[in-house]
Amino acid sequence: MPLEAVSIGFKDISLSFKRHPVTNDIAVLKNEDAIKRSVVNLIRTRVGERFFNSLLGSNVENSLFELATSDIVDPLDQEIRTVLSNFEPRVIVRQVNINLQEEKNLLDISIIYDIVGLAVPTQAINFVLQPTRY
Repeated sequence: MPLEAVSIGFKDISLSFKRHPVTNDIAVLKNEDAIKRSVVNLIRTRVGERFFNSLLGSNVENSLFELATSDIVDPLDQEIRTVLSNFEPRVIVRQVNINLQEEKNLLDISIIYDIVGLAVPTQAINFVLQPTRY
C-alpha cells in the first residue's frame, strides 16, 4: 500500500508588509495563500536572479520582450510546468492555460493545481504578464 503524503501547515510573510490589526506584526500568509504566492514568485523570477541558487526561476519574464504570437505559447506552458515540478514540491500542476492577446501584447496565464498533503480543493491562479515598456 503506497504512503499518503501528509503535510503540515505553511506560513510566509506578506510582501505587502501590512500590519496585523491585533498583534501589530507583519501579516502572514498561510497554507493555500502562501503556496499561491510561492508559485507566482517562481514563475516571475528570472533564472539567475536569486543569489546562491542560480538555477531557480523561469524564462517566462524574458519572453515578454518577444512579440506575443502563438509560437511562444507551448514553450511557456512547458517552462511553467518544469519550474513548478523542479522547485515547488507542494503542488501538482493539473492544467496551464495561456490566453494570448496579440493586439495588447500580453499573456493571460491560468494555472490549476492540487496541493500535496492538504485537504483543500483544487486551486487556481490567474495573472497577466505584459511588458512594462514598448
